[in-house]
Amino acid sequence: MIINFEQFTLGNGLRVIFHKEPSTPMAVVNVLYDVGARDENENKTGFAHLFEHLMFGGSINIGDFDSPLQEAGGQSNAFTSNDITNYYNILPAHNIDTALWLESDRMLSLAFTPKSLEVQRQVVIEEFKQRYLNQPYGDAWLQLRPLAYRKHPYRWATIGKKIQHIKDASMEDVRTFFKKYYHPANAILCIVGNFELETIKQKVDYYFGDIPAQKKSTRKIAKEPKQKKFRSKRIIRNVPTDAFYYAFAMGSRLDPQYYLADLLSDHIGNEKTGILYSELKIKKKLVNEIGAYITGSIDNGLLIITGKLNPRINFEHLDGALWDVLEKYTSRPITQPALKELKLKMQTAKAFQDQGLLNRAMNLSYFELLSKANMINEESTNYMRIQALDLHHFAKGILRKNNCSLLQIQAKR
Repeated sequence: MIINFEQFTLGNGLRVIFHKEPSTPMAVVNVLYDVGARDENENKTGFAHLFEHLMFGGSINIGDFDSPLQEAGGQSNAFTSNDITNYYNILPAHNIDTALWLESDRMLSLAFTPKSLEVQRQVVIEEFKQRYLNQPYGDAWLQLRPLAYRKHPYRWATIGKKIQHIKDASMEDVRTFFKKYYHPANAILCIVGNFELETIKQKVDYYFGDIPAQKKSTRKIAKEPKQKKFRSKRIIRNVPTDAFYYAFAMGSRLDPQYYLADLLSDHIGNEKTGILYSELKIKKKLVNEIGAYITGSIDNGLLIITGKLNPRINFEHLDGALWDVLEKYTSRPITQPALKELKLKMQTAKAFQDQGLLNRAMNLSYFELLSKANMINEESTNYMRIQALDLHHFAKGILRKNNCSLLQIQAKR
């Protein structure tokens, strides 16, 4: 499935992507800002996520972002990662002006009130407590990130390193963050719906064209050095059962080997057919769950093998068995039938994902940020080019102990 789209850029630097979809009465307005947790100061973390919440607190023109959108039959939400902050709106196409007005309004005139800051500060602090501190295995990534990364700001999670950083956020901090990152040249707007290009150009220019231009700041991020030694950490928590996280260092999202890592993680970690599942859960009965995935980070990411132990199985038993399985896997290439099935599965998953309007809008925006929006149409080809020996050599290179950081969460006895 080829996704056709048009692109243009406003005079103030706002990049715009338009994908015409005649089959639906709905429209999507997606705004991606090129800012995430990796852009934060290590002594002031959690700001990108805090700001996501603040963006719903109203502007100098309107006290609440969601109410006008809901009155127009729409809904909105957002998410923050270590790499980006993404805001999206879904509403009837004939009311698209409401979403464009609201997004342009908060880009230009976000309200900075002590009340809004305090309300959203408390919301984020409560989220930190509920999702990361008071939930079983909730702090796994707070512990794993600084183990796997030593220099890069991926050392901390999107929520931040600690609650105190959110508590200490001042109004001046908030204003400075907004001025640096929330402007047209640092944003990508994607619109999906049944419109004509000229109509979209007129509307976008009307709502966003007069927002002042600002130079995009230069990103300076410490490069993560190549890992040379195995790292491990064990923590004791009040959890139902012991859990493990093996993190293998891999390349960036634009590294050609990204697609190899994606296929590899699916092949070894699939819940029914993966070698980890079949050997460690079904045959040896060491774990009650196990899987693998990649983080998909813009900068150097991680391939994760994670799971939970069965009762009366210790970490040492699992560790020896897991490395034996990985050694067995890397001793020979994948068979051609298995590789063909793996590629077909990837193609099917991508085709299914592209059915959704919101997924198309977010992916077009993200790929434009990475390099070019047309990457959305090149993904399948990149997977299909992979050969058995490519995957074999990559697996041998990445699934090494000196390329691994291991976090073990032991249940209190």
